[in-house]
Amino acid sequence: MHTWKRFTQEPRIAYFSMEIGLSAEIPTYSGGLGVLAGDTIKSAADLKLPLVAVTLVSRHGYFRQSLDESGRQHESPVIWDPGAVMELLPAKTLVTIEDRDVKVQAWLYRVKSPTGGVVPVLFLDTDIPGNVESDRHITDDLYGGDLTYRLKQEIVLGIGGARILDALGFSIKKYHMNEGHAAFLTLELLDRSRHPLESTWDERAAWDTHRVIEQCVFTTHTPVAAGHDRFPYDLARRVLGEPVPMGLLKELAGADELNMTMLALNLSSYVNGVAKKHGQISQNLFPGFEIHAITNGIHAFTWASPFFVNLFNKYIPSWAHEPELLVRVDNIPDEEIWDAHCGAKAFLFQYIEETTGRRLDPELLTIGFARRSATYKRGDMIFTDLERLVRIAGGKLQLVFGGKAHPQDEPGKRMIEHIIQDGEQLRGKIEVVYLPNYNMEVASQLIPGVDLWLNTPIRPLEASGTSGMKAALNGVPNFSVLDGWWIEGHIEGVTGWSIGPAATETSVTENHGAEDVADLYTKLEKVILPLYYENRPGWIRVMKNAIGKNAYYFNTHVMMRRYVTEAYIR
Repeated sequence: MHTWKRFTQEPRIAYFSMEIGLSAEIPTYSGGLGVLAGDTIKSAADLKLPLVAVTLVSRHGYFRQSLDESGRQHESPVIWDPGAVMELLPAKTLVTIEDRDVKVQAWLYRVKSPTGGVVPVLFLDTDIPGNVESDRHITDDLYGGDLTYRLKQEIVLGIGGARILDALGFSIKKYHMNEGHAAFLTLELLDRSRHPLESTWDERAAWDTHRVIEQCVFTTHTPVAAGHDRFPYDLARRVLGEPVPMGLLKELAGADELNMTMLALNLSSYVNGVAKKHGQISQNLFPGFEIHAITNGIHAFTWASPFFVNLFNKYIPSWAHEPELLVRVDNIPDEEIWDAHCGAKAFLFQYIEETTGRRLDPELLTIGFARRSATYKRGDMIFTDLERLVRIAGGKLQLVFGGKAHPQDEPGKRMIEHIIQDGEQLRGKIEVVYLPNYNMEVASQLIPGVDLWLNTPIRPLEASGTSGMKAALNGVPNFSVLDGWWIEGHIEGVTGWSIGPAATETSVTENHGAEDVADLYTKLEKVILPLYYENRPGWIRVMKNAIGKNAYYFNTHVMMRRYVTEAYIR
């Protein structure tokens, strides 16, 4: 028996995600969505859950970011060889794109846990001899190309993914769509559920939507209508064809355009947002559906710095497999928490010096901000009033930034330029570093190495946010707008600090920009800087609370147990 065939011996949950971030060496992710998917799979392996994951091979990765002197982002492909780390499986399948047969193959990567659990991940690939040249490149660029390219990728992911699982002999008891990109898998399931005898007298009755609904789970991550994938029906008809009658497709995916989120919503038995607040926002966005909430998490062992891994191993045995044991963080002496943090900070500063030539002062309060550069995340908000910031800092503050803008996101690129240019203006008063090519490897050094984690999104656009969870795990308190997971994790002055008013809004139209800026500056000046410099035991208490009151709960072990009990075994 082929070794991979052992994965087909029991029914599995099929977890579909356009991007999956397992490590920097497999660059098939752009940011939070992909890293969450990777952490989900790692926890599934730890917990020995019967999962199989499906994604695209993205042979050119997302992109490698470089920054010129003016702060302008430049992109280049990340060429990698799946054959160096994965096994090419023997089965192939076909999908129809623009009336052509396109061959799809799968690479197998095994995510192995120290517990003995293994989760197979299938990376779909169209770079196969016999496919026309353009089709060979469908699985090259993650989120690259135009709307037509995106539609082709989603056909390969959804329909091709469902078919390759079938071709390999997998038995699937639930299909879990991580965001709407994979929603075409529902069309494949509809086709399988069709009753041919009934089609002669009732076209609609031939398609067993109830059977498909019972098989599907959908997690939405996008809190605004504009963020959901949509395709004009004339484009869909040309590229996708009619896997189901156009009338039925419009009934399921929207009358005016093919909305992938609506398709997934209409054909799933369980739908959830990724934080309590996001569940409420999604419920308002899609009032006809029952939308639950399972708050995202992080894979604790992946994101704990080596310094904290050693510390947790010493004082909280079994923490990696049972992260809820981190609630016992008070067993760890304060000075050892601080020493571990200083080690992580020195490690980061060494990396910064090697990468940028800039030397930061380990004695100064260091604020970190690193995430995808999108305007709603307001990465430059702390620079709103440079004179006031300099006055508050008093030579006692430094800032470290990171993050990529999507190649077609011009405003996001300009925000990176603003941050770098403001940093140049502040030279000699506040050191500001922007680390290029932010990825999982850079994140694993940056997040644990700063003293405070800053997050300033426009409410309620942060569906969940997991970078702050990674910070908390490493004893780095959050200083954040009350949105996403932080609404649930925040206890003022205990686990960190809020920015701006309470989270009462239900739409994006309510914005508190000026209020947020004023609160950020006031708390930085009156609360955070004095605590850091004048009350070290008080600061360490907040560090410990971040671990014991946030990290113990906001992890993918807790999250996956909830998916199992609330979504998978319904």
